[in-house]
Amino acid sequence: MSSNNQLVDPNWPPGTVRIEDVSQRDQKADVILDPKPTRDPNDPLNWSLWRKNYNFELCSGMLLRDDGFCIYFSIDVATVTWGPVNAELNMSFAILNDSYAAGCGSLCVGAIILIPFAIKFGRRPVYIFSTALQCGFSIWLARMQNVADLMLTNILSCIVGALAEVMVQMTVADIYFVHQRGLANTVYYWCMTVGTTLSSLAGGYITDSQGWRWVWWWIAILFGGGLVVFILSYEETMFSRPIDGDPISDTTNTPIDKKDSQIASEPFVEKQQPASTTIEIDHSIPRKSYRQRLALWAYSPIPFSVIAKHSYEPFIILFGFPAVFYMAVEYGILTACVTVPITTLSSVMTLPPYNFGAAAIGLMGLPLFIGTSLGALISGPLSDRLALFLAKRHKGIFEPEMRLWIAIAFIPFVPAGMFMFGIGLNNGTHWLLPAFGLAVSSFGSVPLSSSALTYLTDAYTDIIADSLVGLTFIRNLISTMFVFAQQPWIDRVGLSWFYVTFGLITTAILLGNVVFAYFGKRFRARFAGKYYHYARRGMGM
Repeated sequence: MSSNNQLVDPNWPPGTVRIEDVSQRDQKADVILDPKPTRDPNDPLNWSLWRKNYNFELCSGMLLRDDGFCIYFSIDVATVTWGPVNAELNMSFAILNDSYAAGCGSLCVGAIILIPFAIKFGRRPVYIFSTALQCGFSIWLARMQNVADLMLTNILSCIVGALAEVMVQMTVADIYFVHQRGLANTVYYWCMTVGTTLSSLAGGYITDSQGWRWVWWWIAILFGGGLVVFILSYEETMFSRPIDGDPISDTTNTPIDKKDSQIASEPFVEKQQPASTTIEIDHSIPRKSYRQRLALWAYSPIPFSVIAKHSYEPFIILFGFPAVFYMAVEYGILTACVTVPITTLSSVMTLPPYNFGAAAIGLMGLPLFIGTSLGALISGPLSDRLALFLAKRHKGIFEPEMRLWIAIAFIPFVPAGMFMFGIGLNNGTHWLLPAFGLAVSSFGSVPLSSSALTYLTDAYTDIIADSLVGLTFIRNLISTMFVFAQQPWIDRVGLSWFYVTFGLITTAILLGNVVFAYFGKRFRARFAGKYYHYARRGMGM
């Protein structure tokens, strides 16, 4: 692999990069690294792959079950404890459902409040702060006595938990190159969904064997262990580098003339100079010591006046860039395809003809886990390979829209699974049919969700934090709306028609991928000036 040192055409929209050197046709194409790493050995882009993966696995929760896993575990595990909580504390199922919806609503605002601190002081202190608070909230839930405890812990833990949805994507953008992000985002989404799907399985058995309070004690233990590992081994990934492709901040480019504001659709003709060279590390720059790498916080030179803008700019970006808004809506409806069935399971399958207990309800998380895992195994490696393959056919030029073709292929699985699940439950069919429907739906959701995240990361790298804060707001707003509306909607039209309508709405939204696959580059070109404006503002320029 090599570092990109060729001139970037100022007419390319943000996100369009050269990732393969195909100038020597008789030799194997060389993958060009983008973003361009610096010569600093402390640049996270220059870290060894195992070091990148270890830090990514910590923050996504794949190995040690901290933020990424436990936050979703702690949010979704509550549903299997509702029966015993109702019996012991006399809390109605309506109150319990409202507490779940209140948590979803809190996820909307958490990142808006806390992400500016990650931009100013680095990712590490915010991860540690989040994990410590989640441990405390879990202890509070284990000692819960009344509705106030229930509501406050759900709201506060989800405000902090919202960080996991944005911070992991910021870390992906910090340490991985374009051709590696598809797999990384798929792994992240898999970890997130594991927390959603297997939480009910583990929680059901803990509830039956040790009581519902021990569900929260175990989560507190997991968060406590994750906190220790984070403090001792997670490294800061925040690193300042030039804005790729910006004609003002990138000194290798010439300013964009007004006549060039309309980006040509044809790929830039390669300049007659080497497309890539080996990364040269400047060994005169000292490597940080273990103690320096694990400093409690970093410090960005961005002034506080600029940081404060990140509390409202996510909404400007959300509604100012069509791709950001669409991907947020798509991600939101796909999240609802997980949260809505989970709440349905707890309210429907505890009744005849199923009469499921907590453990049996928990076992219904296995189909979601199986479908998610199969989808991740197939789409994760395939996403990056397809991007490289299409880039090679496009003279080595990568377009973020190349990610969307794999998403389009998986669209039919999501509504099909919703239809099987809802109609099967309504007709009282054998539990295998709704279970199979959950597996099919989750199988299709993984590549779609991963593609949405990766598309935004590739196309809008330098405003990814604000983009993902906006995405998180819309994502959880949609989940909250469907959870609140679900029961009255079902009471009015019935379970079958609710899921048929829900599946059709989902299909209509997901088909927007076709629009962006064909016209996404035009959107990026049209809003390129606005993109560079907010990218420079975010860096205090």
